Amino acid sequence: MKKHGISFKHAFNGLLVAFKEQPNLKIHLSFAVLVIALGYFLPVSYLEWMILIFSISLVLIAEMMNTTVEAVTDLLTEKWHLKAEIAKDVGAGMVLLSAFFASIVGLIIFVPKIVQVLK
Repeated sequence: MKKHGISFKHAFNGLLVAFKEQPNLKIHLSFAVLVIALGYFLPVSYLEWMILIFSISLVLIAEMMNTTVEAVTDLLTEKWHLKAEIAKDVGAGMVLLSAFFASIVGLIIFVPKIVQVLK
């Protein structure tokens, strides 16, 4: 049981480090709070909530994975290397793609609800 406690301690430390040191993660988290607030004020179904939460988590996880790729790459080499650049660029692309599709999900769910409220 003690090993599990230590594992959780390291996991929570990882979350804390990511949120403190990654400005992009703060931006994604800000959008997540905005989406949750919109979902609170607009009529969002159970299924829509599940899709929104999944989309939010996908973006946050992608950002943390990108942070991991960057940290490991920097640990392995301080010199410019094509494969290091590829690893970092693909990691950043992963975040961009997840954020893009999460935005599409948000638009699909919220635009009709906002239009209905404005009528």
